[in-house]
Amino acid sequence: MEVRLQAQEDEITLLKSSLADALRRIRIHDQLLPLLKQQLIAVNPSAARVLNQVCYADGFSSVRKLSASSPNDGIHHAATAASQQSESNMSNANGHIGGVNSSEHQRHQRLPSLDKSTQTEPTMFSLSGGVQSLQLTDPLPPGQLALDGTRGKLHRIPGMEEEEEEDRVDEEARRDQEKEMSWASSVEEHIQPTTVRCLQREEFQDGSCSPDEPRSASASPGSDQNLSSRSGPLSPIQEGDRTLVRRNSEKLGNPERQRKRLDKKAASSANLLTRSPSLENRAKELIAGAGSPGARRGTYSQEQSIKMFIRGRPITMYVPSNIQNYDNLKMELPSERLELDWVYGYRGRDCRANLFFLPSGEAVYFIACVIVLYHINNRAQRHYRKHTDSVRCLALHPDKVRVASGQTAGVDKDGKPMQACVHIWDSTTLVTLQQIGLGTFQRGVGVGSLTFSIADSGAFLCVIDDSNEHILSVWDCTKGTKHAEIKTTNEAVFAVDFNPSDSTNIITCGKSHVYFWTFNAGQFTKKQGIFGKYKKPKFIHCFVFSITGDVLTGDSEGNILPWVKSAADTKTLGKGAKETYQIVRPIKAHEGSVFTLCTLRCGSLLSGGGKDRKIIRWSADLAPERECEIPEKFGAVRTVAVVDDEEILVGTTRNAILRGSFSDGFVAIVQGHLDEMWGLATHPSQDIFLSCSHDRHVCLWNTEKHNLDWCITLEEYGLCGDFCPSGSVVTVGLNTGRWVVLDLVTREVICESTDGNEQLSVMRYSPDGRFLAVGSHDNFIYIYNVTESGRRYSRFGRCNGHSSFITHLDWSKDGCYIMSNSGDYEILYWDIAGGCKLLRNRFESKDREWASFTCVLGFHVIGVWMEGSDGTDINALCRSHSERVVAVADDFCKVHLFQYPCPKPKAPSHKYEGHGSHVTNVCFTHNDSHLLSIGGKDTCILQWKVTRGGVGESREMPASASSTSTSSPEPPAS
Repeated sequence: MEVRLQAQEDEITLLKSSLADALRRIRIHDQLLPLLKQQLIAVNPSAARVLNQVCYADGFSSVRKLSASSPNDGIHHAATAASQQSESNMSNANGHIGGVNSSEHQRHQRLPSLDKSTQTEPTMFSLSGGVQSLQLTDPLPPGQLALDGTRGKLHRIPGMEEEEEEDRVDEEARRDQEKEMSWASSVEEHIQPTTVRCLQREEFQDGSCSPDEPRSASASPGSDQNLSSRSGPLSPIQEGDRTLVRRNSEKLGNPERQRKRLDKKAASSANLLTRSPSLENRAKELIAGAGSPGARRGTYSQEQSIKMFIRGRPITMYVPSNIQNYDNLKMELPSERLELDWVYGYRGRDCRANLFFLPSGEAVYFIACVIVLYHINNRAQRHYRKHTDSVRCLALHPDKVRVASGQTAGVDKDGKPMQACVHIWDSTTLVTLQQIGLGTFQRGVGVGSLTFSIADSGAFLCVIDDSNEHILSVWDCTKGTKHAEIKTTNEAVFAVDFNPSDSTNIITCGKSHVYFWTFNAGQFTKKQGIFGKYKKPKFIHCFVFSITGDVLTGDSEGNILPWVKSAADTKTLGKGAKETYQIVRPIKAHEGSVFTLCTLRCGSLLSGGGKDRKIIRWSADLAPERECEIPEKFGAVRTVAVVDDEEILVGTTRNAILRGSFSDGFVAIVQGHLDEMWGLATHPSQDIFLSCSHDRHVCLWNTEKHNLDWCITLEEYGLCGDFCPSGSVVTVGLNTGRWVVLDLVTREVICESTDGNEQLSVMRYSPDGRFLAVGSHDNFIYIYNVTESGRRYSRFGRCNGHSSFITHLDWSKDGCYIMSNSGDYEILYWDIAGGCKLLRNRFESKDREWASFTCVLGFHVIGVWMEGSDGTDINALCRSHSERVVAVADDFCKVHLFQYPCPKPKAPSHKYEGHGSHVTNVCFTHNDSHLLSIGGKDTCILQWKVTRGGVGESREMPASASSTSTSSPEPPAS
């Protein structure tokens, strides 16, 4: 043990001498000395006392006394960590260190990463971080070795080859002795700094990472094991009251060869001065790098890069040069706000009794979470937006002012069920009067299962929830209290209503049933309609009360069935028989189903058919009077609302609302998509935008007139699109890998092509219109030359490098580069003008300016990601043309508005509700006056008006201030 300690002391002495000699040769300003001392202490804390004496002896009067351990490092160093590091670097002839070079290099040398699948491109190995101001090469005399921050191979010292050969021979002779020396503390806390250095050396040696690159902590255990296997067992050293643990890096035999080796080591000990800025920072980066699955966190390194984790995957992004102090950046709410301006669409495909006409001249209907009040003459909209999930049913109070609306019971972002309820609100002021049944209705309120009583002026509200038992409940509209409830049936229920002359009688209908309920003293009694000798239909879709009080039902066989109360049949059923409801005579009304029945003031009846798309007017005695057929493109008749004795509104199964009469025909006043939407694009200079959906429709809308300019149907459905900068054509990418170019005036396909056989996810023209980029799910980006104002296309190249499908891409402002994202959270950059080359050094792109910003991953949009995001929570984002704000479409039915840029996590935003499904895309109009957002399954397009205002201003608009006002204040920003 004494021999070992003596060898260690000799080694320490030589190392101290070499460090002191290095200090004499470095002539730097006095204010830089503290930084240099920290580096020296990081190498060898025990050298502080000797170094202090040498510095005083040589006239360094301004040097402060050095402590045994650096306060900045905060890590317990071994007494001989520096010599051990020197040996670990010198023992490998091919090792790379940041140190001695025979010629002077530039200070910032790029280190591209070849591991693009993990998105952990190394940060630049330079002195731009913690030792940025050292400038060690400046004061050295000419001809001396320059301490360069770039990565370089260690120059082999003469005699090292022979010594390494001797080492290999001695290693075999020493192996038996090492087997006997079993140290339990082979990897201990005292060795952590050395472990970090060895990790650094290994990464640096294989070229995968620079020494300053933050790494994941998951690599540490394996690295410690490798370290232990290479460096041999550990030996304890007593220093004061502490026991330090170090490795037996030197052989104890042959002291002369040992001294010779130490002399050679001393020659390269100055290289250690250019190591990573701080072992403490290095350790913190390693610890913070261990992102758990599903977590999103950001870590900031001194090399001006930030790393965020999505589902445990690291994504490194470089800080632009114009941001000098990232830590001091403050994220604030944008001064811009959004106001709901217009709602495109109507939910008719799967809802009934969802269209009413008010005395104010407004049609009331719903889509997604918004109830629209549309003035059919003034073409203006108002919106009721108190619902938190998709609205499923409506009911109009007998006073024609109050409205009841019920919503589904969805789930929040954590998967927890949300509480459904019914709102009773004033259609004039849009003020909520009553909230009924919060948390009572399982799965929400059923389709068409909502009605007011009539005989008592709307004192009661009947609700049927969407549970398996379809529970019927009666509520007091004024107090909001429940009077009674009962299970109806396990089959689907389509409609419910009070008898207009007796509020104790309630009728329900649905799959293969018609029930007549009597409500008295909080108790229900049920009687089932008897079909008797008539065929029992599969579905009873609707019913109304005639002027005589009889019940008329419409079924899936196309019949109108009149039901009357008959006396008890004692002959057949016995003495205890009670009165029943039976069919008088069926009337064949339509081909296919009868979806709706509606009575007029004069006593006439209107019926709407499904398959035949006819609307028939019947006399009071059920004789047909007039009929008309709506166009096939609008689908079947879903519901009818009476405007007056001549004019009616018709809601269709293809999500359109028609206005017209039997004599003048019908025109569409509201139209929308039928299926999930993903494609959205705005015109570069006009107030129009394009949408495409799984219904195979491509629609062009006018944001100023709020109408549909044209709609065409393709063979496959579209998923993405973009307008050519010339403004004369638009390109649509389809689900089969095919894409088409449409003329905006003639609506004809002027060009088409196919790239791969998988769906296309993004189409993007370069800002100058010379190129078109096509992102596909086959992991490629196809580049086309564009000529003749977007009418001719020729293949230019293909970008090959992503390991998953393309999700988003953007062009640089000069039209020469592309930034792209993929399904596995990659961020790649491409040199298009240089031949579609992958730029492996992403550091070069940190200051590049982008013509658009729709990529969901990037330094400028780090703050849009919430804590715990799984990578699919954000579907799309769009930066405004003014580059002031960025709009985000998330998976939780919300639209967010952030300031731009927002490079820090947990940035605040304005949140806006309205969609009833995941928001799939957002896009600003050409002048940033409006923002468009589209929903997935809710088939809804929301047009938001962008306004400027202070953060403290109220977001609630008075009902009389605008045609697009709403009583619901926007949710508070967070």
